[in-house]
Amino acid sequence: MKRRDFLRASTAPLLAALPAAVFAQSQTTATASAWDSGQLRHLLPTANHSEFLIKVSFVSPLSTPPRLMVDGVAVEGRMTDTQGEFWQFRATSLAAGRTYQLSLKAPDGKPLCQPWELATFPAPASTPDHLRLLLFTCAGGHEAMKFLPATTRNRLLKRALSFKPHAAVANGDHVYWDLRSPLTAKNSGGSEQAKALIGGTFERSSPVFGTDNEQLLKKAAGPQIAPVYGTEFRSTPTFFIQDDHDYWDNDDAFDSIITFPPDFFMRQMARVTQSLYYPEFLPDAMRPAGLPGAAVMGRADSVAESFGTLRYGRLAEMLLYSVRSTMTLAGPSAVFVEDTVESWLKQRMAESDAAHVINAPSNPHGWTAGKWGEWYPDVLSKEGKLTLDVKKPYWQEGWLKQHDRLLAAMSAMRGKIPLSVSGDLHALGLGSIIRSGTADLSKNPVVSVLTGPIGTRPSGWPSGIRKIGAQPSLHLSMSEAIAPLEQHGFTLADFTNDKVILRFFKWDLNNQSVEAIDTLEPFHTAELKRPS
Repeated sequence: MKRRDFLRASTAPLLAALPAAVFAQSQTTATASAWDSGQLRHLLPTANHSEFLIKVSFVSPLSTPPRLMVDGVAVEGRMTDTQGEFWQFRATSLAAGRTYQLSLKAPDGKPLCQPWELATFPAPASTPDHLRLLLFTCAGGHEAMKFLPATTRNRLLKRALSFKPHAAVANGDHVYWDLRSPLTAKNSGGSEQAKALIGGTFERSSPVFGTDNEQLLKKAAGPQIAPVYGTEFRSTPTFFIQDDHDYWDNDDAFDSIITFPPDFFMRQMARVTQSLYYPEFLPDAMRPAGLPGAAVMGRADSVAESFGTLRYGRLAEMLLYSVRSTMTLAGPSAVFVEDTVESWLKQRMAESDAAHVINAPSNPHGWTAGKWGEWYPDVLSKEGKLTLDVKKPYWQEGWLKQHDRLLAAMSAMRGKIPLSVSGDLHALGLGSIIRSGTADLSKNPVVSVLTGPIGTRPSGWPSGIRKIGAQPSLHLSMSEAIAPLEQHGFTLADFTNDKVILRFFKWDLNNQSVEAIDTLEPFHTAELKRPS
């Protein structure tokens, strides 16, 4: 397989008023696809300072394990399905802050795709001067169910990658195939259209692997993930946080059914989807090895499912956490994340030596659309406005207590920006939380970001489903720099030792051409300075 020429083009300097050393020029999207993917259907890597974990799928099943060559050292693939379509590679004992040459080979030595590069992160004690993160949410959805076409989503992501981020964080809803929610299943995985599309119905009392459930999952989830990412992220470590739809349902509560906490089948579906398509979280010395989803049969697993860390030297430590896997319905003592996780989060905020400690929960801080599975008690009144005067059915007051504890811990960080980045609400947004309940955060307000959705279908915006767009909770005092904007887009976050610069990108499905994606520029830029 011959290496194809890979041409890079430069645009005009970005945001000339900002430090040139921080903002590199972007390459045009049109030239970013010259890499030969060979036999690969998709490839998604993650990294820390000493390891790679790479998930791949092939156009045709392989009967013998492929090998990943890392600077000439072979790492044998491990099959992650039962038919040889899906494989993963775990490369360990790597040098920190180094770019490695990678290639995939069949057992006979023949290349399976073009070689590529991937870098480890800087060592935890090192002092890098810059980190750029790509942040987005809600990239899932089957094109046949009227979600944004996979080619358009891929184009949005390629435009984001043209700014050369060091890593990407996909915050929730990588799959939409709701199976039981009375509100959403009828237009999703529980519909007759969905059953016909994948040729069957999931059997909840059967295992996933080795049964019809495995093939149905691949038919439902594959088109939502593989063509959206393809092999574009081969050199960009990715971090996937799971939210409600990744457990194959919507977070809803009715007299007939409460969909969360996830039952055993939902947990298995989320686990298998992750095992096949996107990387789990690699170990971190400052994260307990026994958090939920990181231990099996009483022993620490080598990767984690729900709670992870993106550590980039002493510059940034991002705490990645799903609120779905451990949520409880215990009234005043209910939580979204169990006590061991809450303790870990608060400890890192208090003790981390990183210049920036960022919270990345799957459930947003600050805004609400009045739905059940949120931090907040706001509910939509008969007059079409959010209110606290009507009790939200099945909502748990303990969730809000935990929310206030976490926000207080963020605001209390000394010399750090209390920054929270999340998704879920299908919007781009930026605001500062000055008060939460009785907690005064005004000395160091919590900055909350809605990172922007990639794949939302026209009927999927909160204002369509909930009859109201995302708004600040009445539990809070909040200043909005960007009121939640229901458009497709993404956010780039640049971290230097003394500041964070956020750039927000949007694309209007109704008023812009698909070709306009290739030249998107920020519609809003915000600079956050570290407190003295």
